[in-house]
Amino acid sequence: MKIALIAVTRNGALIAERIKTGLSGCDGTVFVLSRYAGEGCVPFDSLRGLTEEIFASYDALVFICACGIAVRMVAPHLVSKQTDPAVIAIDEQGQFAVSLLAGHLGGANALTKKIAALIGAVPVITTATDAGGLFSPDLFAQANDLHICEPDAAKAVAAAVVDGRKFGLRCDYPYVGLPPSCDPETSLHPFPTTLHLLPRNIVIGAGCKKNTPPAMFAAFVAEQLREHGLPLCRVAALHTVDLKKDEPAMREFCAKNGIPLYSFPAERLMSVPGDFTPSEFVRKTVGADNVCERSAALGGRVIVRKQRGNGVTFAAAEREILIDFGSEDA
Repeated sequence: MKIALIAVTRNGALIAERIKTGLSGCDGTVFVLSRYAGEGCVPFDSLRGLTEEIFASYDALVFICACGIAVRMVAPHLVSKQTDPAVIAIDEQGQFAVSLLAGHLGGANALTKKIAALIGAVPVITTATDAGGLFSPDLFAQANDLHICEPDAAKAVAAAVVDGRKFGLRCDYPYVGLPPSCDPETSLHPFPTTLHLLPRNIVIGAGCKKNTPPAMFAAFVAEQLREHGLPLCRVAALHTVDLKKDEPAMREFCAKNGIPLYSFPAERLMSVPGDFTPSEFVRKTVGADNVCERSAALGGRVIVRKQRGNGVTFAAAEREILIDFGSEDA
């Protein structure tokens, strides 16, 4: 998580340094008003200008100043809860840590609790589901790596939970920890308002000819996903052979869509058990008789066998998952 810690006073700078030191596993940058800036921090002269500059490039903005100042700084840049970073305000004495924005999807609530524990502050969480210790569809989706298809429906489910009403559920995967506010259902679209949550558990296996145009590669993958009823939002990774890991077409596709690219030695692909579509030409070229199916199989059960077109090969596998309604993060 990339975090900006922003201080406008000398004491605020000390608090920011404590937070940066204590948040292991996070990429923290301390920004301090120039007159108080010391070694190891980034000085700034205009809080408004700094906020405009960094708002879209950090996962979280932690202001060590009054809540009102933080709100005024971020207000012109807000777009939606799906894209805005987490915003937290901490008073200059470090007594309170307040989750202001993107509490669920942006992770502000969880980060607020961590920061409060680090500096001995009181965490202030005002989202209704958290305040009441209730089931939150946003956090549930985040904890289980699920894509929210209808944000408005997620709000409706959260509102029902807060109102003490039950909501129905249909789940196509094994699950545990069903909350008391939920009634299992069997029909596919049983409710006037239906929230669809799609798991990111599809692994693409792919190969391509050298210097395949990126647009051609992307078009073929999109066509295969569409034909097999696999939305792009479900793709968790793209697998290929080591010799193809630097192909511009694959790297551009993954970078554009935020999909991690993993590559494997030919020997590793050949060791995967199963029935695959062999090619002697591919074996002589890269050392494995099949790239797309074998690499996909390293991610799960193959559900789409080798598809070929425009110098690109495609296969897809599905990872086994267990949906946990009782996840600590949810």
